[in-house]
Amino acid sequence: MLESPDLRKVGTQTRKGSAMRQVLQSLLFALVAASVWPSWLEAKVTLKLSSASGVAIAGIAPSYTAGLGNVNGLGVGIPAAGITVLTAGVAGGALYTTPYNLDISGLPGPHLATVSVYVSTNFAKPTILILQSCYPSVGCTGGGSFTTISLSAAAPTPIIGGVGVANGTYTANLGLFVANTNGAGVSSGADTAILTFVATDTTNGRTSTVTLDLTPSVNLQTAVQLILATAPGGITVLPAADFSMDFGNVNGLGIAPGAGLTVSAVAGGVIYATPYLIQPSFSTFNSTTSSVKVYVSMDFVHPVILQLRDAAVLAGPYTAISKIAGAQTSLTTTAGSGTSLTRYLGLFVSSANGAGTFTGADSATLTYTLTVP
Repeated sequence: MLESPDLRKVGTQTRKGSAMRQVLQSLLFALVAASVWPSWLEAKVTLKLSSASGVAIAGIAPSYTAGLGNVNGLGVGIPAAGITVLTAGVAGGALYTTPYNLDISGLPGPHLATVSVYVSTNFAKPTILILQSCYPSVGCTGGGSFTTISLSAAAPTPIIGGVGVANGTYTANLGLFVANTNGAGVSSGADTAILTFVATDTTNGRTSTVTLDLTPSVNLQTAVQLILATAPGGITVLPAADFSMDFGNVNGLGIAPGAGLTVSAVAGGVIYATPYLIQPSFSTFNSTTSSVKVYVSMDFVHPVILQLRDAAVLAGPYTAISKIAGAQTSLTTTAGSGTSLTRYLGLFVSSANGAGTFTGADSATLTYTLTVP
């Protein structure tokens, strides 16, 4: 008897063959996927920091350090090497800036990356010392170009935004705003902060993170500055190594005074008077007021004929300015920082005749002292 073939076994073998082809296809797909995946998903962007023409940046990724040196709210004095001090467009203090490089590498093919930054550890004096950022460096010439750096990792401040950039070196500017602050609780001294920079591959979302530690080279200092300036209607005050005024031609009768001078008669001669401005500034002091004194540190060669005097108002009275460094003439004891005090400088010219009189040029020097308690 002939038996018919077992179709069930054939069917089973057919199904097994189909399953094997599926396994081979899956394996082939896995091999293909493994060869393609790293080029767009596994690529790793790398961010490094390096020195530009500013302060030296030390360390290796992911941890760097840099020092900004001595700083103050007036921006006076000599800043650390590589630091530029900006006061134009900066209200309420000074901005210390330095360029630095963002070095981006590891991006494959057409990938681009953005870079952002946030303050991961803030200063102990966060209202006086505030970190700021500007990019690109060539446009960072005024205070208005800088943005305060975020304190939040969840909302960092963009440095390189938009569609991003390719592998390369990009120069940005770091800024430290130092507030011109005085009053109770204000103190000087060393302070520190840490910045965290994040580069993000815009194609696969992978990131590279580095930190910049400013420890321990941010030293907040007290600062004082005294400026003399021209008052409306007065003689021009010229700034130089020392400030200067020129009273021009004078005489004991007060005839033909120069521009900016008012003449009044007094016993024994006349006084040529001019208004001028005294502008004290100070920063990081507990006191909010200061005192200003003055004395004649170099007198006229002819002190009987020519004498310097001071008054609070144009009409006087004018009192002789002290010639003793240890007992100077007080001009104010309540001047605030950044204020302008108008005083009147008088030049007494004797109307005497006879022995001891003279004609010709003469000069004297006044020295002013600003003191903040």
